Amino acid sequence: MSTRNARGETLIDQAGPLHKSDGTLACPGYATSLLLDYRRKKVKAPAWRIKEWDYYLVNDDEFAVALTLSDLGYAGLVSVSVIDFAKAAYKTTSVVTPFPLGRFRLPETSGSGVSAFENARASLRFEAADGTRRLRALFRRFDGDEDLSFDAVLDSEPQDSMVIATPWAEDPLAFYYNQKIVGMRAQGSLKKGQLVHGFAPDNSFGLLDWGRGVWTRDNTWFWAVAQGWQGDGDAPRRVGLNLGYGFGDTSAASENMAFVGGVASKLGRVDFGIPEKRPGARKVADRYDLMAPWNVTDDEGRLNLTFTPLLDRIDYMDFKLIRSDQHQVFGTFDGTVVLDDGSTLAIENLKGSAEVIHNVY
Repeated sequence: MSTRNARGETLIDQAGPLHKSDGTLACPGYATSLLLDYRRKKVKAPAWRIKEWDYYLVNDDEFAVALTLSDLGYAGLVSVSVIDFAKAAYKTTSVVTPFPLGRFRLPETSGSGVSAFENARASLRFEAADGTRRLRALFRRFDGDEDLSFDAVLDSEPQDSMVIATPWAEDPLAFYYNQKIVGMRAQGSLKKGQLVHGFAPDNSFGLLDWGRGVWTRDNTWFWAVAQGWQGDGDAPRRVGLNLGYGFGDTSAASENMAFVGGVASKLGRVDFGIPEKRPGARKVADRYDLMAPWNVTDDEGRLNLTFTPLLDRIDYMDFKLIRSDQHQVFGTFDGTVVLDDGSTLAIENLKGSAEVIHNVY
């Protein structure tokens, strides 16, 4: 079911079940497609601990729209964000529902099926079939009295994606099964009040963060993703980045990849190099100077990027027993990445985000 890559990471290269009969992961490691089958009924943890989510982001050089549909067991979160790059501004509106416990019936695979939610305030629907994804959202009173509507189609899915199956050393039933599809072609439209914006397929991109898992109670993770055209001349290349760490026992594999023309190059361990203000501070914003440039590097000398922040999308709540401290920083990446074939990819003004999230629940 697996082999070892040159740095000793486990590459999942055959299809099979995600879990063994005892509820532990069958094969911790990484892949470039969704080879292992997730089945909710095979998860041994109680329903309130199971977390399932679909997160889509569509962006061009002017705007980004982020859509989240998640069943966190004890709570359901439905969220839409609009990011205005020119104004360095954002608006996020969410609906929280108590104890869905699987009632959202999110698909057990990323490649097909429908993820949907609807109440009097919001309606989200994601349809995946035959390599095409249709995203639709309607949010009443999204921004004051302004309603929001969004409709987009994603296609031209890359050959490779980032897939990782990660356990936790301290809890054999905890796991994180995740796929990041970066650099799909997107086209669609956004309407918010008097704002109308079209996402044209020649310069608009879509990504999916698809995840299923059972987590331990207290976790901090770091995730960066970027997508867009790179290179001058008549043949620019579609480029994507997926970088992350801090979540679970990643001794079998990291989730770090660069994508060029839909083909993945696997990277080693990374560090985001975020300037620190008060090391050890409890709140993310107190510890890190998030709006200063970040120096993103790896342990093999293949990654050397500067992330220049534009805006910090903040979501913070503290109910003592439940705490979420989220900072998703949008900006641009510049620098170089050495690909698996030994060539150097120059990155210039590539739009993306880099986040630090601390959740206790």
